[in-house]
Amino acid sequence: MAIGRLYPHQSLKNNPQTMLEQDYIMRLVREFFEALELFMLRREAVEVKAERLQTLYNQYVGPADFYRTAEMNDVMQSFERFDQHERLHRMEMLAELYYVDADLHTGPQRQHLLSQSLQLFRFIDRHSGVYSFDRLNKINRLERALTEKE
Repeated sequence: MAIGRLYPHQSLKNNPQTMLEQDYIMRLVREFFEALELFMLRREAVEVKAERLQTLYNQYVGPADFYRTAEMNDVMQSFERFDQHERLHRMEMLAELYYVDADLHTGPQRQHLLSQSLQLFRFIDRHSGVYSFDRLNKINRLERALTEKE
């Protein structure tokens, strides 16, 4: 899949429609990170956390069952349904969900989620044009976690 098709870098025009879309995306991102923070602060049984996390997947990126098991090519292709200005934000949401979800699993499922998160964070880092210290730290932690034995 061509990167240009997935996230073409085009300058944003200062028209009211684009500004409304950007406002919507920023509100969605804020809402997502607030919900994720609340999720992480709650002390609940693993089963309850898994259900809440599934709700976050479904609400912000799509079917949890698909994203938890899909290969990266299928994941990337699924983002074509989002507007080009929204894709990287949705990818970041999914990378964060994978990152948190991995803590609820062990063995091959944990490794899969960590790997998916790492691949998405790397893609975002290469294509966002925005430096993020937090993202780079997560990339480093994920790389270490994937090289360590469980």
